[in-house]
Amino acid sequence: MIKIRGLYKSFGNNKVLNGINLDVNEGETLTIIGGSGEGKTILLKTMIDLVTPDSGVVEIDGVDITKLKEKERAAVQSKFGMLFQASALFDSMTVGQNVAFGLRHLTNQSEKEINKTVLKNLRMVGLEGIENLKPEELSGGMKKRVSLARAIARDPKYILYDEPSTGLDPITADVINDLIINLQKELKITSIAVTHDMVSAYKISNRIAMLYDGKIEEIGTPDEIKNSKNPVVRQFIMGSSKGPIKR
Repeated sequence: MIKIRGLYKSFGNNKVLNGINLDVNEGETLTIIGGSGEGKTILLKTMIDLVTPDSGVVEIDGVDITKLKEKERAAVQSKFGMLFQASALFDSMTVGQNVAFGLRHLTNQSEKEINKTVLKNLRMVGLEGIENLKPEELSGGMKKRVSLARAIARDPKYILYDEPSTGLDPITADVINDLIINLQKELKITSIAVTHDMVSAYKISNRIAMLYDGKIEEIGTPDEIKNSKNPVVRQFIMGSSKGPIKR
């Protein structure tokens, strides 16, 4: 599991994370919601050591990654796959080369094994037969699915989703939601997503945590969040301009 305690991170005078305490249980999908600029993506990046906190504990399977040396951190990072908000595909590479990127650089698999893994993972995201296309030939939803195939290619224990439905039409967004659910079931993977899309959050989540003012404001099941009496949570999930959250 992932355990976060007393996590602080500032950029200059801007306090982004202000004492985060959070547990992610093995096998669940935990979704972090909150407004723009609340630090959702920064929180994700601390989990994989792309951002170093000012203080606090980030334990991955009992190991505090903030105290590890570089080589030791790389071993922990290898447990993670990540779906980036803008897909982050390499434009100069084919779909197959994008999915194979981590396998070629971080494993000792042969080319035959890599090609087999690439095809298997493209099938898992419903994109069989497109391995020779370039990203520019794909729709936004297809790019997200290729990025997801790349994220799962090395059989990670954890997968992070940064705004998985952003920029997609409602139907395509729901295809991505279904993939997240199916991959969790098939691969027994632990998932952490950040989103402002409540339709997606309610569908994919076992639990939802709301980040506000640098802290976890509330955490609960989708039904508990839907029925929350907390005015901060209610304003956000209802998308209302009236309430304690000011913009």
